[in-house]
Amino acid sequence: MVKAVVGANWGDEGKGKITDMLAENADIIVRFQGGANAGHTIKNHYGKFSLHTLPSGVFYGHTTSVIGNGVALDIKKLCGEIRTITQQGVPEPKILVSDRAQIVMSYHVLFDQYEEERLGKNSFGSTKSGIAPFYSDKYAKIGFQVSELYDEETLRAKAERICEIKNVQLEHLYRKPLLKPEDILAELHDYKELITPYAADVSAFLNQALKENKTILLEGQLGTLRDPDHGIYPMVTSSSTLAGYGAIGAGIPPYEIKEVITVCKAYSSAVGAGEFVSEIFGEEAEELRKRGGDGGEYGATTGRPRRVGWFDCVASKYGCRMQGTTETAFTVIDVLGYLDEIPVCVGYEIDGAVTTDFPATALLKKAKPVWKVLPGWKCDITGIKKYEELPENCRKYIEFIESQIEHPITMVSNGPSRSDIIYRNR
Repeated sequence: MVKAVVGANWGDEGKGKITDMLAENADIIVRFQGGANAGHTIKNHYGKFSLHTLPSGVFYGHTTSVIGNGVALDIKKLCGEIRTITQQGVPEPKILVSDRAQIVMSYHVLFDQYEEERLGKNSFGSTKSGIAPFYSDKYAKIGFQVSELYDEETLRAKAERICEIKNVQLEHLYRKPLLKPEDILAELHDYKELITPYAADVSAFLNQALKENKTILLEGQLGTLRDPDHGIYPMVTSSSTLAGYGAIGAGIPPYEIKEVITVCKAYSSAVGAGEFVSEIFGEEAEELRKRGGDGGEYGATTGRPRRVGWFDCVASKYGCRMQGTTETAFTVIDVLGYLDEIPVCVGYEIDGAVTTDFPATALLKKAKPVWKVLPGWKCDITGIKKYEELPENCRKYIEFIESQIEHPITMVSNGPSRSDIIYRNR
């Protein structure tokens, strides 16, 4: 059985908590795309953690954590994360890294920084983790696969070729120091030593696990609206954020994905640039940001303040549809307990007409939110375990959202810990 846990919106929906919770009954957790440019915040009996590359189920001794071939593999950051969690008392996790995964190089990070600097006010809001240059090189066929670390002749030839290509940009576009083949080789030799204990044929491992009826969780990064094909292009990430890509990024048949749990926040948030129709500003936004999540709405990777807004039914319905949602997890609803009234975006007005269909970016730029205001419940709901015990207005809020997004809400998260979850209609 394969289940995917993915995001409906701009990312930051709370996927880490849901994956961490579901991992209790899973055998294998797979990261299938993205890199260390976004993070998951996890709170459990070991403490509070911000994970960037490791799957969120890494805290269970019975699980194997897998870094799939679709991941942008920053080897130093991965090894640093492993060291950080074990230093905080987490048992040494069982980790496999696909020998087909490609490596984020230090020059990818530099090129990311140089391009954002060059673009200035027109920048993409990158986390400057090297992700776009990495994926660009992957598809230009000049990236390094883990398997290539064991072929010195290939490494040397590719390092020289890369310098020929990159140094033209460095000299004439960015006016920055040039790359040297010997420096690239030295970096790759360091990575070989670090990654060798984890490198494996992940696809073969997962194929055997499927034959043995193991439970596999696929963990996505970011959300539908950051997908390069179906998101708010060009303000998107560089790998597909959709559950369908999980088959490719993990190396399993697509028909094996039986369940897609899509995570929605009870309000909206986003890190980075791009269209965000239900965004709010000023004191209203700052109040929500301070109260939001566990410790406020600040990026797990960058620490920068997240943009916030009220729940967007149009974006979320679209996000769930594109993911192929079988059930929805609704997170951080406890945050909204301070409000007398809660606005919800139920439509977009574009050129005088109202739509509930999420448009392509050119039209999205013109969209204005159509609001419906729902009554708040004005109390703390943390610790409630049964849906029927939630305040009536809280239940009405959840049920209204469910009717708008047209996908069943089966889990309601009402606190930061993995135990703060209410199961509904399952």
